[in-house]
Amino acid sequence: MRTVVDLTRCQGYAQCVFLAPKVFQLHGEEGLLYTPAVPDDQLERVRQAAAACPVQAILVGEEVSTGGR
Repeated sequence: MRTVVDLTRCQGYAQCVFLAPKVFQLHGEEGLLYTPAVPDDQLERVRQAAAACPVQAILVGEEVSTGGR
């Protein structure tokens, strides 16, 4: 499973960091770092984080891409 965060949409609310700290981390006060390849034991936490994101900046799925062409 892969995850992508639209960092232009992310507002640093950090709900994802609280729900899935092994995948999402804050760098400084508002910079978000994340692991695109979600470990199997973190799938449910990442899904919850995506659902909890106030600005819907987190995409999760098998075919998620970073938009590269």
